[in-house]
Amino acid sequence: MDDATTGVAEQLEPLVARILAANPSPFTYTGTQTYLVGTTDLAVIDPGPDLPEHLDALIAAIARRSVRAILCTHTHRDHSPASRPLAAATGAPIIGCAPLALDDDGPRSDAAFDRDYLPDRVLADGERLSGMGWTIEAVATPGHTSNHLCFALVESGALFTGDHIMGWSTSVVAPPDGDMGAYMASLDKLLRRDDRVYYPAHGPEVTTPQRLARGIIGHRKQREGQILRLIDQRIGAIPDMVARMYVGLDPRLTGAAGRSVLAHLIDLNNRGLVRAEGELWTRAA
Repeated sequence: MDDATTGVAEQLEPLVARILAANPSPFTYTGTQTYLVGTTDLAVIDPGPDLPEHLDALIAAIARRSVRAILCTHTHRDHSPASRPLAAATGAPIIGCAPLALDDDGPRSDAAFDRDYLPDRVLADGERLSGMGWTIEAVATPGHTSNHLCFALVESGALFTGDHIMGWSTSVVAPPDGDMGAYMASLDKLLRRDDRVYYPAHGPEVTTPQRLARGIIGHRKQREGQILRLIDQRIGAIPDMVARMYVGLDPRLTGAAGRSVLAHLIDLNNRGLVRAEGELWTRAA
């Protein structure tokens, strides 16, 4: 996957093809992956950024087949903007997550919210849509964003995980919209499923999905433990926590690490374990 070519449709299984957009970054890895589901007629999952060359690649891969739906897992700008030109080109409805447009005061300037996203239909948890030989079910997974959905391909046991679970890194959970408590609950939800493979929006497919979900839960609990130990050592400012917890981190990711620490602190505060005193965090009395 590291040497994947942009703009080329790669057939992953009979019902699933993948096309990589040319938007690599420290947050998107090699870029956003768009998935085509179906053979005779199609669903397009995470159409990606509005790049002319990516749209051309999608239309070439669709190859005059009918598109039943354009599905978006969430509305970060590296996922949903191409839904509009693709809908104009194919006549397909935009279906999936709810609209969400917030000022992005976090570090992910490459993935601010898509303010112009306007779906024709919003899918609730468990809702399905179908085409010739395929059925897709929405799986609500808030946390990375409050409107995040995964999509299950019923016929093959594949789950398209968007940014909730990625094949190369843990997901950024950035308040105010990102919610660590909701993210952990969504991980637990996936752990209770029996999906065969995860197809994330960034990074390679995951062939041991339950193992990875357990690993991410364990990683987040380790981070939580680190934060509590630092607070016990009277290290209560987020920048100081980041410096201790993320030794050798790419400086471009320092802001994202700080947002992740904040997300953990908000969750710990909601559970009555810590409290904020100005810019410092302490144990709750």
